[in-house]
Amino acid sequence: MRQAEIRRETAETKIHLHFSIDGEGKADIDTGVGFLDHMLVLFTAHGLFDLKVTCDGDTEVDDHHTTEDIGIALGQAFHEAIGDKKGIHRYASVSIPMDEALATVHLDISGRPHLVYNVTGLKDKVGTFDTELVQEFFQGFTNHARVTLHINLEYGTNTHHMIEAIFKAFARALDHASSINPRIKGVPSTKGLL
Repeated sequence: MRQAEIRRETAETKIHLHFSIDGEGKADIDTGVGFLDHMLVLFTAHGLFDLKVTCDGDTEVDDHHTTEDIGIALGQAFHEAIGDKKGIHRYASVSIPMDEALATVHLDISGRPHLVYNVTGLKDKVGTFDTELVQEFFQGFTNHARVTLHINLEYGTNTHHMIEAIFKAFARALDHASSINPRIKGVPSTKGLL
């Protein structure tokens, strides 16, 4: 099983996270940030991962540290779980509609962290959640998963739908890119290393 367990403790957050790439879509999420919980449940279900997360964070300040640090921990878990990357598809491009919103994610499990985040038109908040934290989550994930991730919000008017489309597209892209292709022998790179 390609899985990993991460414990991350700082002065701002205490996180325990267990992640399985080859899961069944089972989520057990308690971050203390309701909207983030919702997005992580969607991510788990649509990527067919298994994810368990608990976080005790300084949400009395705001949701920034919790959201960013969970992105970091998830990235660390993915990097550990993916292992030597032998036989994986490596690349994926997925577009997902959510009612009036459309998001496209392109992903390369490259070993090179890089985030392109073309997302405009979000309102400042969904409920009490600061929508600028979506980028912080994906930056943390990208840096620690060591993937190249391009997120493009094509259009939309409802901020909840727009962010939901992003997380669903991300889940499907990560699932496909990390899945095993029996035709691929070894690491899918002409350099022989990712």
